[in-house]
Amino acid sequence: MSTKIFTMTHKPFTPPNDPAYVPLHVGRINAADLGFLGDHTGDHISSLNPCFCELTGMYWIWKNYRGAEHIGICHYRRYLINENGALFTEEELDRLLTRCDLVTTRLLDLTCSYYHGFGENHHLKDLITTGEVIREKYPAYAPVFDTLVHDSHTYFGNIFVTSRELYDRYCAWLFDILFEVHRRTDLTGYNDYNRRLFGFLSEFLQTVFIRRNGLHVIECKVGMSGEKYETRQLRERLAGFLKRREYEKAGNYFLECYRTRPDVLMEASDVTGELRLCMQIISTCSFEDALYQTCILDSIRDYNSLIAHFHRLNSAVSHFLADAPEAEDLAFLSQNDCITQAAVDISLKLFCKEESLRQQMSAQIWEVCQSRT
Repeated sequence: MSTKIFTMTHKPFTPPNDPAYVPLHVGRINAADLGFLGDHTGDHISSLNPCFCELTGMYWIWKNYRGAEHIGICHYRRYLINENGALFTEEELDRLLTRCDLVTTRLLDLTCSYYHGFGENHHLKDLITTGEVIREKYPAYAPVFDTLVHDSHTYFGNIFVTSRELYDRYCAWLFDILFEVHRRTDLTGYNDYNRRLFGFLSEFLQTVFIRRNGLHVIECKVGMSGEKYETRQLRERLAGFLKRREYEKAGNYFLECYRTRPDVLMEASDVTGELRLCMQIISTCSFEDALYQTCILDSIRDYNSLIAHFHRLNSAVSHFLADAPEAEDLAFLSQNDCITQAAVDISLKLFCKEESLRQQMSAQIWEVCQSRT
C-alpha cells in the first residue's frame, strides 16, 4: 500500500521528517511562494481559499493527484497521532485501514446542539441553506443531516485518512453540495472568520457522510505541533494587562478578540487551556474587587504565577467535588491567604452545575481556608 498525508498550510513551517507527509500550500494563487507544492495548478479552486480554507487543497488532490492508494489530510499544526503520542507512520495507517474505512479525529462533545452552536458563532441562514441543498440534491442524506444538526457531536478539522476510492466519492458529494451553497450565499459584510464558512460546514458534513454511509471509523487523538500566533499574542496582551492590574481592560480586550475569532477558546486553539484560566482570573478579580475592595492581583501579578495558582485552586476544588481531597489540597487552601470565597465559588461553577451541591462544597472548602494560622 502507499499512503500520502497532505499537510495543509498557508504559512512557513517545518514539515514532519517523513516522506509520507506532503506539505500543500493552500490559497497559493494569491500568496507568495513558500517553497511547497501549491493548490493553484491544473483543475483548482485556489482563489476560493478565504472561504473554503483547507478545502481548496482537498479539491486539488481530488482533481490532480493520483499517486497513492490512501489519501490523508492534516494541518501544519494538527496531526493524527498514535497511542504513544507520535505521528502515524505510513505502515501504521496502512494497517489501520485494513480494519476500517476511515481514520479520523475523535468526535467533539459539544456543550449544546450543533445547530445552536453554529448560530452563536456564524450566520444560521447558511446552515439552513445547506440543509435545503441536501434535501434537493441528496434527499437520502436529509434525515441524517436533520438528526445530527440537533445533536451535540461532530468531527472537526477535516483531518482524516481513507482509501483513494472513498476519498473521491466523498469529495464528489461534498463539493457538489458546497458549490451550490456558495452559489446561493451572499458573503457581503462577513468578517474574515465568518467568511471561512465552507471550511466549517465541511467538518459537519463529514460527520453526516460517515453516519449516512455507515462507515467504520477509527477515531484517534490529534497532536498539536504548536499554538496559533493569534493565541500567543492574545495571551501575551492579557498577561500585560494583569501585570498592571488592569483586569477590566483585559476582559474588554478578550471580548473584542472573541467577537472576531470565537474559535479562540476551542481546544485546538487554546492548547494549554491558559486562556480559559485567564477568563477565570478576570472574573475573580471583578467579583473580589466588588466584594472586598481588593483582589488576587494585589498579591500576585506575575502571569505564570497566576496561572499556577488558579490551576492549583481548580485542582483542589475538583478533588473536593469528587469527595477525594488530598493532603496537598488541604495545605494549599489553609496556607494561602489570598484565596477568597468568591474565588472558590467561581471555580466551583466551572465544574458543577448543581447549585445546592456548589453551596455545600463552598462551605466545606471555605472552612478549610478559614483554618489559616
